[in-house]
Amino acid sequence: MKFAVLVAILAEELEEKAIDAAKQAGAGGVTILDARGIGSEEKKTFFGLTYEGSQSVLVFVLEKKLSVSVLKRITRDLDLASTSKGVVFTIPLEHIAGIDVGQIERFEERIKDDI
Repeated sequence: MKFAVLVAILAEELEEKAIDAAKQAGAGGVTILDARGIGSEEKKTFFGLTYEGSQSVLVFVLEKKLSVSVLKRITRDLDLASTSKGVVFTIPLEHIAGIDVGQIERFEERIKDDI
């Protein structure tokens, strides 16, 4: 069984919407990290203080085929193709240990349904 890591780096206000979209597409658990980024545009300043909006990094470990569906769903539901509020990408996962047995069973059932 092949796995992928799906990473979504989004404006913090889109975090819940992205998680809902991922779950609707079949994703299970997610690891959420707080982040901040430096973009190409100048940040807003107010009395000499610079505001850099908060970001969230969502990390999903998914079956490879499912990762594509989740990526497409997040991109569509958050309209990432026409806004600059986030980026979503997958990385192939070569080795994995400690994944929830229930999650593996759900992946196996999906594969059986596809066959």
